[in-house]
Amino acid sequence: MTRRIVVIGGDATGMSAANTVLRHSAADGVETPEVVVLERGHYTSYSACGIPYWIAGDVPERDDLIARTPEQHREAGIDVRMRTEATSVDVEKQVVRFRALDGDGSEGELAYDDLVFATGASPVRPPLDGIDAEGIHGVQSLEQGEQIVKDLDASQARQAVVVGAGYIGVEMAEAMLTRGLEVTIVDQAPEPFTQIDPDMGSIVRTAMEDMGITVLTGTAVEGFDTREDGRVAAVRTADGAVAADIVVMGLGVAPNVALAREAGLTVGESGGIAVDVRQRCVGHENIWAGGDCCEVHHRLSGKGVAIALGTHANKHGRIIGTNLAGGYGAFPGVIGTAISKVCSLEIGRTGLGENEATAAGFGFVTTTIESSNVAGYFPGAEMMTVKVIAEERSGRLLGAQIVGRANSAKRIDVFATAIWNGMGVEEMTFMDLSYAPPFSPTWDAVLVAARKGAKAVQADIPRGAA
Repeated sequence: MTRRIVVIGGDATGMSAANTVLRHSAADGVETPEVVVLERGHYTSYSACGIPYWIAGDVPERDDLIARTPEQHREAGIDVRMRTEATSVDVEKQVVRFRALDGDGSEGELAYDDLVFATGASPVRPPLDGIDAEGIHGVQSLEQGEQIVKDLDASQARQAVVVGAGYIGVEMAEAMLTRGLEVTIVDQAPEPFTQIDPDMGSIVRTAMEDMGITVLTGTAVEGFDTREDGRVAAVRTADGAVAADIVVMGLGVAPNVALAREAGLTVGESGGIAVDVRQRCVGHENIWAGGDCCEVHHRLSGKGVAIALGTHANKHGRIIGTNLAGGYGAFPGVIGTAISKVCSLEIGRTGLGENEATAAGFGFVTTTIESSNVAGYFPGAEMMTVKVIAEERSGRLLGAQIVGRANSAKRIDVFATAIWNGMGVEEMTFMDLSYAPPFSPTWDAVLVAARKGAKAVQADIPRGAA
């Protein structure tokens, strides 16, 4: 009988795995397996990261975010079953049970030889009073993006409140501001954008306030007030109510692991499905997981972490597909590199922040510098702030953060490359980076930050110490 691979989830990881196994099987001349994908939504292979920019109008059409449709996947030989939800997995019998979400809601089951969990993540929605009111939205799927666009068009909203000031929160604050709404962002952390340290987050706060966004930090949301028609009217906090015509929940996401947990799969401390380096679920030879639903290894802290990024999801899918086709693929881990923006402000981070480095047991020094993005005399020169975290004694780079204007944040990739390869700040000081006045000062911000970090490491070593 033809080997059957069942994939639960039809976005980045799932479709990448499905296409990779078929492509490798054809290239290697082995029997082509049957690949069945169960997707409960309406779309496959789309960019969830692009949703805020579609809502803002930077991306003209919804379909611009779709890389490949179900029909295109079917033409490639994949049995894609849309609006079909996997309801349970029997690991012993190797069977997935499912039901149709449209039509008569019919149910069925599929036997599998290999199973792939690509169930993604869902927006965090705490059980607050009134959270199910009309006008309160999450931003994780294309369907949720559609709901926001339709709601904005139909409701003529004027006041938007974004709950949470992480990646999605600041991006959605920008989207609402771009659409002409009054925007308030509420977060219980001391400063916005908790993926960077508070001293860098305070720069983000000042910039957002200068853009006209009201930033309420150190403020916990207690619930939501509604109008007589059931639509949200205000966000209740300990400091009072904030009027709202529309609310976006930007509290981050949590891995979708309920199905995996019920099937008896191991879930790690991070909340993601535990996998080995080949993305195989721990304790199961023929079950795989990747993307936002799984736990990955952090190369610096050594801990399992759950990081929802399309870059990782696509890599996981390719690795899973390679292994399913009989090849060898292994995921080397992550270091937490990410980049975002709010209007003209760019934010980048990689490695460990101060709290993360402390939790991992590192002794470290931190330094912060300011530098221009281009030569100071060149038109368009603007300042950026760069923070470096280096290990005591050794000077090994542990983390970096950047907050600045145009063409600042992508410098984080230089720091990420240095961390990935175990470089120290002293070694980085004389890296041969490109230079021309339209692109950087003679001493690029990366080099200046590394040099100051190296000095801090040397100053931290007691005289006479080995």
